Amino acid sequence: MKIGIDIRRMTEFGVGTYIRNVVRTLGRLDHEATYFLIGPPGKVTEIGPLPENFRPVPTHQPERSAKGYWEFRTTVELLRCDLVHIPNLFSVPRLLPCPYVMTVHDMLEHLARARQQTGFWGAWHFQWTKRVLRGGARIFAVSNFTKTEIEKLFGIPQGRIEVIYNAIDERFLHGHASAADRQIIAQRYQVTYPFLLYAGRISPHKNVGRMIEAFSALKAALEKDRAYPDLKLIIIGDDLSGNPDLRRTVVRSGVQNDVRFLGFVPIEVLRIFYDEAKIFVFPSLYEGFGLPPLEAMAHGTPVVTSNVSSLPEVVGNAAVLVHPENVFELMRALHRVLMDQALRERMKERSYRQVTRFSWEKSVRRMMEVYREVGRAQGRMELSQPPAAKNGKTTGVA
Repeated sequence: MKIGIDIRRMTEFGVGTYIRNVVRTLGRLDHEATYFLIGPPGKVTEIGPLPENFRPVPTHQPERSAKGYWEFRTTVELLRCDLVHIPNLFSVPRLLPCPYVMTVHDMLEHLARARQQTGFWGAWHFQWTKRVLRGGARIFAVSNFTKTEIEKLFGIPQGRIEVIYNAIDERFLHGHASAADRQIIAQRYQVTYPFLLYAGRISPHKNVGRMIEAFSALKAALEKDRAYPDLKLIIIGDDLSGNPDLRRTVVRSGVQNDVRFLGFVPIEVLRIFYDEAKIFVFPSLYEGFGLPPLEAMAHGTPVVTSNVSSLPEVVGNAAVLVHPENVFELMRALHRVLMDQALRERMKERSYRQVTRFSWEKSVRRMMEVYREVGRAQGRMELSQPPAAKNGKTTGVA
């Protein structure tokens, strides 16, 4: 088979991690099919060494432009691809000359639009997305929760949606932090104290404001217990400059000396923070999958997270689940996990077991099976067509 993979969003948070891990794993598992990595030349180098059956195909036009859409379609046609994998949901269709499969990470954008009851453009975007999804030979949902959301919002038949889980980057599996690792965060970030950790985007649905309020209440409770007087909350993610409300929340909650925003940190450093954190806190209101809790669990770090969306599915019985809109429930969960050493040990063992449920190898092997199923179905369809039809082009919408 000749399979095209759209890598144009590989530098984006989340989607980029997904593309890199899928392609790297395909490179280890499949030396027979030919894979065309379609996107700007510089992005291919981020994946690392690949076998000879993986070929970069450069594109130069901006993805979200008319020229970009037609450049992609023409490239797929010239390469005579049997199948294209689009690794993210997008709003404007492309007319492709072959079948496509598509990965859907979440439905947050459409849920937000539905709540805002947007007019013409919201309705247009929704209908085109429905057409894109219905045109796909198969849809990959990253969780059962996301699969249910796709069915509910767009009426896609269950049999067309395949649940293929995400997994953590293998760099989070390199064992516990060493003394030299701890020295890195002590010298580079001046972190020499016990801390709770949040890592992820800073956006409204991530619920970071309530987490800060819960941390403030936790500090008051710990003061009464005379425990953890120097405990901090470290927030790793977006630049705080785009979220001034959070700074106001910190000041209003009286924890400006105990909350630190570190912005982006590389994976090699993030794994040290995961390993050293007393608790990983992730009170998100909505996740299509939710990788950060799983990344923390790979280090045996206790996780307190939300009891909504996909998060219970991902963390299983290895985390403490709370209602994310209840600040005091979150505070009580943090207090309990900090103070109960027996609970921490149970969570640690369960975390290691839970992480093994998800692996890129297992997920990508299933993707390869779907690629072959779609390829065989396309071959049977072409054989059943009269000669005149075979000489033409099959058109799908993506």
